[in-house]
Amino acid sequence: MSTPAGDGAVTLTSRQLTRRRRRASRSRAWREFRSNRAGMFGLVVLSIFVLVAVFAPLIADRSGLEVTQATGGILEPPSREYWLGTDDNGRSVLTLLIWGSRISLFVGLMATVISMLIGTFVGLTSGYFGGWVGAVLFRLTEWFLAIPFLPLAIVLATVLGRSLVNIVIVIGVTSWPGTALLIRSQVLSIKERAFLERSRALGAGHRHLINRHVFPNVVPLVFANTTLCVAVAILSETTLSFLGLGDPTRVSWGSMLDDAYSVGAITTGSWWFFVPPGLCVVLVVLSFTLVGQALEAVLNPKLRER
Repeated sequence: MSTPAGDGAVTLTSRQLTRRRRRASRSRAWREFRSNRAGMFGLVVLSIFVLVAVFAPLIADRSGLEVTQATGGILEPPSREYWLGTDDNGRSVLTLLIWGSRISLFVGLMATVISMLIGTFVGLTSGYFGGWVGAVLFRLTEWFLAIPFLPLAIVLATVLGRSLVNIVIVIGVTSWPGTALLIRSQVLSIKERAFLERSRALGAGHRHLINRHVFPNVVPLVFANTTLCVAVAILSETTLSFLGLGDPTRVSWGSMLDDAYSVGAITTGSWWFFVPPGLCVVLVVLSFTLVGQALEAVLNPKLRER
């Protein structure tokens, strides 16, 4: 397929036209996202946290995490040497905060990837095929939704053991049902559209219909929902670490809160030990939520009309 050739006209192939349309679509989406002030605020704050996590080795020396190399006093208040004070072992709270961002963001992102993969597969399969396969998957999703998240996560974390990989697995395999239901409802809507019926009438098989029509139409929904699920995953990691189920060899914001609670930092007034990690959790979760809502507004025409 190409445009009609004329005087000075440029002939474009179908692939070039597709690429041009995609670039135009991405540019339009970016302009709409930039017009959302809350989304841009969330993106800026989130970018700062990501940069801190990536360049943590350049910002703070890793040796500051070692208890044997701690040089500060116990629960010292903020000073010129220790900007955010020290913990109960004499380590810099700022150093713990910087390195803890790596674990919290890593667990949040990796657990979300697992959750999105499971939720998308279950929702897509259940909604598209229907029948007994769809019924079984739908009942399985309902079963996971019926069980409270925290008790199930605690049981799985206790059985699997305290490690970073296990925490990622626990959060990932317990947080996919909401995504599955969302994808399933979207697939059921797409199945009733005329273009899918035409493709089926022309002899298209299940693989072609899913790859060419169904999945591309649910990708924007998956992408927007991912940012919201990262916030939930970070909160889940913080909760499990606060309950003492995190990796004892890793420092995260959740483990910092757990340590602060264990040594009674709240009762002794050592606010510098528990306020910074708690504030970081709130800011990151808020940022992901704002970005997710902005993306949802960009990708959903109905929300843009409102």
